[in-house]
Parts: sequence; structure tokens; C-alpha cells
Amino acid sequence: MTEKLFSSIPYDQLMSWALTFCKNAVLALVVYLIGRWLIKWTLRIVKKMLQRSKVDPTLYSFLDSIVGVVLWFSLAIVIISILGIETSSFIALFASAGVAIGMALSGTLQNFAGGVMILLFKPFKVGDFIEAQGYAGTVKEIQIFNTILRTTDAQTVILPNGGLSTGTMKNYTTEKYRRVDVAFNVAYGSDLDEVKRAISEIQAQCPQILQAPVADSTVVAAPWIGLSQLGDSGLVVNTRSWCLGTDYWTVYFYMNETVYQQLRSRGFMFPFNRMDVAIVKD
Repeated sequence: MTEKLFSSIPYDQLMSWALTFCKNAVLALVVYLIGRWLIKWTLRIVKKMLQRSKVDPTLYSFLDSIVGVVLWFSLAIVIISILGIETSSFIALFASAGVAIGMALSGTLQNFAGGVMILLFKPFKVGDFIEAQGYAGTVKEIQIFNTILRTTDAQTVILPNGGLSTGTMKNYTTEKYRRVDVAFNVAYGSDLDEVKRAISEIQAQCPQILQAPVADSTVVAAPWIGLSQLGDSGLVVNTRSWCLGTDYWTVYFYMNETVYQQLRSRGFMFPFNRMDVAIVKD
């Protein structure tokens, strides 16, 4: 059968096909060797650029892999076309497969894109204390799809990067100083000046509270005390104290505990909600 097929083809045409195929094969081999060298050279250039830009190692490995896959795929298409094989069907096949995979992994791809954005723009880094999506904790690891937090009660929380990159997020570590706001209720009839004086002394005795503005910040101010509201059952006194971000919780608990003890020892009353019920007999 094969002999009949080749015997029906003229010798000159058969030799022309063979020569053409050999030329294309040699050309494809040369293109492959040159293309392989160009790909390695391009990947070295990309590596140097990423290192100079100080890209996160996790993102670097993914970008390096993606660039390599794209370049090798392009080289394969060129070689296939040189050999005389129709490439449009291959491209259409890969395109349709890419669309199907993209639709199936839409959520995963969103997290991947979010991870790339986080690693590029760095709204937070490992070690920062952040609050996002209802969770607060220290960033332990930034992966390409997820960010891992450890909460203050030693729980591990895994947040998808898609929502993390597009949603609202608080980073408590970015600023060097933080303001501690604490409100206290004192009974009506209390001497407000005495209350403010007592709280002011408490603020002055705390070594973590900054007593005056600092040169390297435009927001830090001296401790402040003021009457903020006439509440339902008492006066609401607000206090503002500036400190280093690492001392926030120390100052917060110090103010609550010490103000309660000091005001109570000086005879000030702390009001609480109560309900008076009158029983009327017919």
C-alpha cells in the first residue's frame, strides 16, 4: 500500500519534498538553538531587573516561571510553523483551553492577581499587625494566593488575597505613633476640674505616654482631657494619649485600671444604668 502510494508520486516531487523538509528541519534546529539561548538570556535579564526592584522572592519565582512558559510556548509555535504544520489550530486549542481554565478557576485567579498586587505594592509586610475582613493579627506569611495571620490569641487565620487586595484593611504598624482614646463615665455632680486634674496626673505618671509633640511627627500632641457628652446616667470624659505603636495596649490597660482605682479612691462615683419601677396599687 505504501509502495503504491510513493510509486504514484513523481521522483522529482518526492526529492523536492524531502529537500524542503530537511531544510525546514535544519532551520527549525537552528531556530531552536538560537531561541533557547535568547530565552536563557532574557530570563537572566528579567532576574536582574526583579532583583534590582527588590521584588518579593515569592512573586519573583512566579514571574520567572510565567515569562519562561510564555517564551518557550512562543518558540514552539515558531518551530511548528517552520516545519510546515498549521499553527492556527494549536493556537485556537490553547486559547479555548485557557478560557475554560480561567472560568473554572476565576476565584483562584482573582486571589492570584490579588497576591501579585500585594507583593508589588506592599500595603503590608510580614510582621505587620493588620485588621481586615473581620480579623486582626500579625502577618506571618504572604503567599501568592493567601495571606496568613496569627491573632493575639494564637489562632491562625488564612485570608484570600483577592478580597484582601480590594477590601478595606487597617495597618497598625505603618505609623510609628498611635493615639489611645479612652472614655470614662463619672456621676453627675462630680467636680469636673478635679476629675480632669486626677486623670492628668495619671497620664503624667505613665512613662509610655508622650507628654509633648515630637520632632519626627506632625500628629503627636500632648495628652488631652475633655467632656465629650452629657450621658444618660453621667458625664462622659474622653482622654487622648499618644504613645509608640508598640506601647498601645500597655497604655490602654494602664489608663483603664489606674483611672478606675484613683478616681474611686478619691470618692468619685462611676454611674451605671438602672431602671426604677413603681408599683401602683388600685
